[in-house]
Amino acid sequence: MEYDEKLARFRQAHLNPFNKQLGPKQHEQGAGEEALDIASEEALPQLPPEEPEFHCTERVMDLGLSEDHFSRPVGLFLASDRQQLRQAIEECKQVILALPEHSEKQKDAVVRLIHLRLKLQELKDPNEDEPNIRVLLEHRFYKEKSKSVKQTCDKCNTIIWGLIQTWYTCTGCYYRCHSKCLNLISKPCVRSKVSHQAEYELNICPETGLDSQDYRCAECRAPISLRGVPSEARQCDYTGQYYCSHCHWNDLAIIPARVVHNWDFEPRKVSRCSMRYLALMVSRPVLRLREINPLLFNHVEELVEIRKLRQDILLMKPYFITCKEAMEARLLLQLQDRQHFVENDEMYSVQDLLDAHTGRLGCSLTETHTLFAKHIKLDCERCQAKGFVCELCREGDVLFPFDSHTSVCTDCSAVFHRDCYYDNSTTCPKCARLTLRKQSLFQEPGPDMDA
Repeated sequence: MEYDEKLARFRQAHLNPFNKQLGPKQHEQGAGEEALDIASEEALPQLPPEEPEFHCTERVMDLGLSEDHFSRPVGLFLASDRQQLRQAIEECKQVILALPEHSEKQKDAVVRLIHLRLKLQELKDPNEDEPNIRVLLEHRFYKEKSKSVKQTCDKCNTIIWGLIQTWYTCTGCYYRCHSKCLNLISKPCVRSKVSHQAEYELNICPETGLDSQDYRCAECRAPISLRGVPSEARQCDYTGQYYCSHCHWNDLAIIPARVVHNWDFEPRKVSRCSMRYLALMVSRPVLRLREINPLLFNHVEELVEIRKLRQDILLMKPYFITCKEAMEARLLLQLQDRQHFVENDEMYSVQDLLDAHTGRLGCSLTETHTLFAKHIKLDCERCQAKGFVCELCREGDVLFPFDSHTSVCTDCSAVFHRDCYYDNSTTCPKCARLTLRKQSLFQEPGPDMDA
């Protein structure tokens, strides 16, 4: 009987348009079917005799699909924007409260309310719930608005579908991840390490063995092995440690230790964490080559030329600091990308060594050196007046400490012709005069002076 009641209720709500009006002779059914038809006909509305049963009204042509859970709620085909959906949700709530409890109509209204809320969730603007900036483990995540699908989540190692997914990028280390993966991040931002401890591992691939890591990933501590069970162990050429496939994507990077020791710029496989660290450190001048590998200057001619150009630029710096025209022209800003070049001649960055290897650094420094020398020796009269005259021969043009044919005293900074300085003596005459003057001032008094 329960089935019969449901079937009668279904037929009451939805009429089959293909049931044409049949004659009495053609309508032959069994006893069970006649009883079922009588029960259903009692529930059906009485139609006028002149109106056929197959008249295609809106209710008839529904074909019973309105009860499909994938169809839109009845009466809400135009509720496309959020304001209309909110209004329809409120009306549906009022209907649910007004209907009898545990009734079929109330259950249908609850289903409609669920559909409305799902539709509102689809149209809801993600900016209302997702904040633009999230701070986590010293990461400063910024919500991206790009719809590109070329990005990969650094946490779950899957593609970020920018059209339908919200994703974040750390402004410090450029760590990318889904919004759902933010709370699963366990590695702090590499930028903090660069800020507090900016130094390289200068040993070439310092491997200690997989057993020292307890056969676990150095970053996420997942079980790994060289056989690939349960996960493949991948070695980082920078740290020498082993990582799992989620933390090591076989990215390639230049290893600083191989550069300073072997002048080797071939990229090697590194982990994701090492790759981000090396990318942030590439322009930081933390390599003192004279202490790390002083013999490198004997084998690399480019470094010798660059060191001479840097020394000349440091000798030009006092001229620009005291020159008004040079300060207005901001000539020193020609080296703003390599600020350490106007501070010392010993520190190098990996980017400096890479550009020296390709020849770009030598060309750019030569152009800058020519521009600086032109201002001091030709364009500016104030800088020309600060030149030197060789005190040994008293001949020739005005000398400057950065000229290639001059020598500079390390004690008094006097400038001489190189040939004059080495032909006459190895002692600076200006320093010799200063020494004699000091001796005369501090000479012991004689007996006449005591009297």
